[in-house]
Amino acid sequence: MNEGMTRRGALAVAVLAGVAGLSLSSAGDLLEQFAPLSGSAWNAADRERPERVESPYGDATVRIDDEGVPHVEANDERAAYFAVGHLHGFDRGFQLDLQRRQMRGELSAVVGEATLESDEFHVRMDFAGAAEATWNALEETHAGSLIEAYADGVNAALEGTTLPLEFELLEFEPDPWVPADTLLMEKQIAWTLTGNFSALRRRVLENRLDPAILEALFPERMDHDTPVLRTGPEHVDDLGELRGVRTGEDGPDAGDDEPGTDRTADARDSSTPSLATWLSRFESPPGVGSNSWLVSGEHTESGTPVVANDPHLQLMTPPLWYEQHVETPEASVRGVTFPGVPFVIIGANEAAGWGFTNVGADVLDCYTYEIDDENERYRYRGEWREFETEEREIAVSGGENRSITVRKTVHGPLLEREGETVGVAWTGLSATRTTEAVYDLTVSEGVDDALEAASRFDVPTQNLVYADADGRTLYVAVGQLPIRREGDGSSGEPIAGNRVFDGSAGKGEWEGYEPYDVSDWEADGFVPFEEQPAAIDPDLLATANQRTADDPEHYLGTAFAMPYRGRRIYDVLDAAADEGLATDVAYHRDLQTDRRDERAVDTVPDLLDIGTAALEDGTVDDLNQFEDALETLEDWGPEYEMVRDSRGALLFARWFEHLREGVLEPIFDPADLGSEYYPNDWIVATLPAESPVFEGRSREVILVEALETTLEELEAEGWDTYGDWNTTGPIGHPFGSEAPFLSYDERPTDGSRATVDNYRVESAVGASWRMVVEPGDEAWAILPGGNSGDYFSAHYDDQFGRWADGEYKPMDLEAAGETATRFEGVER
Repeated sequence: MNEGMTRRGALAVAVLAGVAGLSLSSAGDLLEQFAPLSGSAWNAADRERPERVESPYGDATVRIDDEGVPHVEANDERAAYFAVGHLHGFDRGFQLDLQRRQMRGELSAVVGEATLESDEFHVRMDFAGAAEATWNALEETHAGSLIEAYADGVNAALEGTTLPLEFELLEFEPDPWVPADTLLMEKQIAWTLTGNFSALRRRVLENRLDPAILEALFPERMDHDTPVLRTGPEHVDDLGELRGVRTGEDGPDAGDDEPGTDRTADARDSSTPSLATWLSRFESPPGVGSNSWLVSGEHTESGTPVVANDPHLQLMTPPLWYEQHVETPEASVRGVTFPGVPFVIIGANEAAGWGFTNVGADVLDCYTYEIDDENERYRYRGEWREFETEEREIAVSGGENRSITVRKTVHGPLLEREGETVGVAWTGLSATRTTEAVYDLTVSEGVDDALEAASRFDVPTQNLVYADADGRTLYVAVGQLPIRREGDGSSGEPIAGNRVFDGSAGKGEWEGYEPYDVSDWEADGFVPFEEQPAAIDPDLLATANQRTADDPEHYLGTAFAMPYRGRRIYDVLDAAADEGLATDVAYHRDLQTDRRDERAVDTVPDLLDIGTAALEDGTVDDLNQFEDALETLEDWGPEYEMVRDSRGALLFARWFEHLREGVLEPIFDPADLGSEYYPNDWIVATLPAESPVFEGRSREVILVEALETTLEELEAEGWDTYGDWNTTGPIGHPFGSEAPFLSYDERPTDGSRATVDNYRVESAVGASWRMVVEPGDEAWAILPGGNSGDYFSAHYDDQFGRWADGEYKPMDLEAAGETATRFEGVER
C-alpha cells in the first residue's frame, strides 16, 4: 500500500513539474501537499474505456490497435470529432487541463507559489484573450462546428468516466472544456515555435560587448550555401507559378537561433538584462526545430513522391503528440495532433501526405515607450494615450493570491520586470484561421487543395511540404509575415524587424494588425501570400530550419538554424539523384535516422593537425593519452557518426562543449552574461584564428586545452563510449529521480543537436515524431514513448525502445484492432 501511495503521489508531482517547468526541489516540496490516497484515487488506477457512450452528434465506432492508436469511424464528421474529443479527454485529460492552465496563467491555483512568475507572464500576454478572439471569428465556420463537437466529447469523458489519477490526488476537478480552449492550444503551439525575444537580448549584447566582438560572434548571415530554395536549375526544377503563387525568397537573414543581428537598434540603453533574461524563460525551448523533405517520383522505385517529416520538440512523458486515425465520408486521415486540437496536423490521407518544419520567421516585435510618471499613459504618435488596463487576480494554492494590473497598448501587451517595460506585438495575438487550414489539409485531395489551405494558415510560420498520389509536390512557407517600415508603420522603405522599435513614434508597426481582434491580413503590413516563398512541383527539396533563400525579396527573420542538418540531407538526396538511384521508403527512413555530425567535418581535421603539432612540441600533459585520443578521432572519420557505441563520438561531443566554453566564457563572463546569450555552434566552429574573439589568446591553445579537459572529464566520469553520456535519461518527468518508475527506462541512444537523427541530451529536445509517407500507399512512423499517458496502460511506453533505436511501425489507413467504444446517437 505505501509503495502504491508513493507512486501515485509522485506521478501527480511529476506531471505538474513537467508542465510548469519546476525544478526538482520545487516539485519535491509539493509532495507535502498530498493527502493519503482515497478510495476514488485507487479507483483511478483501474480506469477503463467505456464500451458505450451517448453522442448528440450520431453514431461512431472506435477501435484501438496493437499500438494504442484509435481508429474512429463515423458517417458524420461531428460524430467523429465528438469521439476524438472523448479519446483525448480520457487518454490525456490531465495533460489538457495543465496545458490550458499554463496558457491561462492558472497553474498556481493547483501548484502554489512556485509557478507565480509563469502565471504572471501568461496573464500579461493574455493568450486567452487572443484565443477568444479567434473562436469568435471561427464559431460560425464548418471547422467551428467540429471544434464544438470535439469540446463536447472532451467534457463527456471528463464528466462520464473516472477522472485520471492526477485529479484525484490533487483533489480538484477540471472546468469544462470550451471551444476557445482548443484555440488556446493553437496559441500554445504557435508560441512554442515563434515566441522569441531575441531583439531584447540583442540590445543587451550591444551594450555589453565590444562592437568588433559582436560583429564576429553575430554576423549578418552565416556563410553557407544550403538554403531551402537553392538557386540554379540543377537543384530545384519547375519553380513556376500556380494559381498566383510564385517562388519567393526569405529576406535579409542575419543569424541563427540567436539574439538579433541588426547593427542599429531604434532603442539603445544601458539597462540591466533582467527583463530579457526573465522573458527568455518563456520562449521556445533551445533546439526546437525539425527536418522535412520531399522527392518526386522521378527518384523513387514506385514513381510516387515521398514525404518525410520529424519535428524536433520537447521530449516528455506523455509525449507531446497524440496519434489518431479518423475515417468519415470526407476523408480517411491518420497522423498526429496535439491533445486539445481535434484535427491531424502532420499526417496522410488517401490522396496525400504532408509535414511541417519551423521557418524561424520574425513574427514578434518589441517596442519601447515614453510613459508618464503615474504609469497610466504612454506617448504614441505625439499624443498621450491611456493604457488599456485590467485588474487580474492569480489564485495561489496554499498562499496569498497575487493581484496584477494588465496593461496593453495599440501594439499588444506591456510586459514589466524590475522597472523595465516593453510592448509586444505577435501575430498569434490576433484572430487566426490556422485551425481551418489544418482541417482543410486533412480533407485535401492534391496540391491545388493544399495550396488553398496554405493561404489560410496564419500562425505559426511553417515550411509546409506536401505530395499527392498523382505525383505532384509542393513547398510553401505558410503563416503571416509582417512588413515593418522606416516610417510610422505605413510609410517608408521596408526594414528588418530584428531590433527594438520606438513604439511612441510608431516605428516598425504592422499596418492592419489588431491584437485581440480580427486583423486585416491583406493590408500592406503583411507579405501577400502570393509573394511568400514557394516551390511548385520541386524535384527534391529539404527543410531543416535553415534560411529559406539566398537572394531575399522580403525580410523573413533571423532565427534560422545552423546549416548542418540541411546540408547533410541535401548531400544525401543529391548523391542519390546523381547516381540515378531509385529510392524507396526504407531509404528515407534511413536518412531520417542519419547520425553524421557535420560539425565534426568542419572541425576535427583542424584539431588533428593542431593536436599533432602539440604532441611534437611536447606541450600537452599526458602525451600517451592525448595521442590515443587523436588516433581515435582520426579513425572515427570521415563518417563522423554520433552512435552510442563510439569512443570517437564521445570524444568529439565533449570536446566541442569544452571548446565552446573555452572560446566564449572569457568574453561573456566579464560582461555578466550567461550561456543563453552565446552564439551558435556554426559560429564557434568557423571562427578564424585571426578573429578579434581570440585577441590576446591563441585559438590553437584553446583547441588543445579543450581536448585535455575532455580527457580529464571522461576519466572522472567513467564514460567510455558516446552512449555512456548520450542517454534518454533527461526524457520524462522532472521528478523522475524521486519516482524513477514514472520515466521511461534510461537507455543509450544516438544522434546529436547537429545530426539529422536529432537528439539534444542537454535539453531533452529531439524527434518528437518520425514519419515517412508514400502518398496513397506505404507510410511508417514512430512516437518517442507511447500513445497513452496512463502509467498503467500497456501503451504508456511501448514505442520508446523502438524510437531510441531508430525503428518504425506501419501507419496504415485501415481500421484495426478490437472495438473499444461505440458512440450511440441520441436526440440533442
